[in-house]
Amino acid sequence: MRTVVHRTSDTRGLTIAEVALAVIVLAMAITTSISALQRAFLDLDTARNLEIAGNILQCEMEKERLFSWTQASDATYQPVIDTSFARNPAIAGRFTLSRSLTTLAGRSGQMVQITLTVRWRTSDGRSLSRSYTTYYGQGGLYAYVYGVP
Repeated sequence: MRTVVHRTSDTRGLTIAEVALAVIVLAMAITTSISALQRAFLDLDTARNLEIAGNILQCEMEKERLFSWTQASDATYQPVIDTSFARNPAIAGRFTLSRSLTTLAGRSGQMVQITLTVRWRTSDGRSLSRSYTTYYGQGGLYAYVYGVP
């Protein structure tokens, strides 16, 4: 004896409209996630470059703290990125270091304001910079502030 199974309308496949709607929803989800991922990679690149720039500035700032008054107050001195950074090809061609000097007159002696700036371009072509500023006093900081000879 043979049993016959009758199919009902509930077991049919998906209609073309349902498949199209699923494809549209999936395409929107993928497009959104790709653009979010791209933005995340750009932010990661910026964060890495900010850290590198901070390290370059800190290295140069430590060198300048060892300068004599004559060296520190020399407005023609232009710093060069340290060889420990310049050896890395990803850093050497992208980052530039510059120095600006402002002389401040005080009661006894002088003080200079030294600003170091690192500039670079991000992977998407934006130009960014980071700066550190310090003060260097002739005879030391206390001699400038308190007028000690």
